[in-house]
Amino acid sequence: MAARMDKSKFLALLVLLFPSLAGMLVFVMLPILASLVLSFSRWNMIGDIKWIGMQNYQKILIDPDVHEALFNTLIFIAGYLPSVIIIALGLALLLNSKLKGKVAYRAIYFVPVVTSWVAVSLIWRWLLNPEFGVINFALSLIGIDGPGWLFDPNWAMSGIIMTSVWKDIGFVMVIYLAGLQDIPETLYEASELDGANSWQNFRFITWPLLARTTFFVTTISLINSFQVFDQVWVMTRGGPAGSTSVMMELIYKYAFSYFLMCYASAISWVLFIIIFAVTIAQNLMQKQRVENSV
Repeated sequence: MAARMDKSKFLALLVLLFPSLAGMLVFVMLPILASLVLSFSRWNMIGDIKWIGMQNYQKILIDPDVHEALFNTLIFIAGYLPSVIIIALGLALLLNSKLKGKVAYRAIYFVPVVTSWVAVSLIWRWLLNPEFGVINFALSLIGIDGPGWLFDPNWAMSGIIMTSVWKDIGFVMVIYLAGLQDIPETLYEASELDGANSWQNFRFITWPLLARTTFFVTTISLINSFQVFDQVWVMTRGGPAGSTSVMMELIYKYAFSYFLMCYASAISWVLFIIIFAVTIAQNLMQKQRVENSV
């Protein structure tokens, strides 16, 4: 009787989940498998697909465009990741204190997170305009001649990083707020009795107990950073002079501008391997850190 009940429950769950599973199979799993097959092939979206083995991957190893895009992606990560974590943590600490109107501030800081990347990118293109932008106007008020930002190869990536940090700090801030509110107040009360100041509370209580939160935030932000695309495409399209060309933007160009779908698939799998390796390395480092602290 119990076996019949279990079987009927399993069939009911299978029927209920079938639409979602079918959609995932058709729109996610099959395209992933197709891209893997294409990465070992040559096809310009016309005619037959020709199997060429590892030639696409061999080309990636010596392709200067791929090297430049990977380097620019790493530059973006180096500027974006510490900035978004430090600023978001600072805001979380501020909004977790006894601040008047902190609920309104939380909502204000979270608004960019739910705003379209296209809208945010267009706004920041105007803000970073070297002649009519608000940022250069504000700099001129304190006697600083603002740079060309998105029109200057030396400053374009900085503009992309600023835009990305501004949009994402609200998301990271909320996660840190959840982590801060999970820390028992009794720990701070005990430290105050021992004469600890605010910096000592942060160093020996807050920061260590936020280790798991920081690990989660770092992992999610790092994965998203490797896949940066929307703001780059809307604001600079990889320019000027390739200074903001990143991996996802290069994949898009090869796939939908040059119609070299197979080569774009190979680059996307290389990017997947990089992200997978970095994520595994982060997990191993986190486990080792936990073991050392026990």
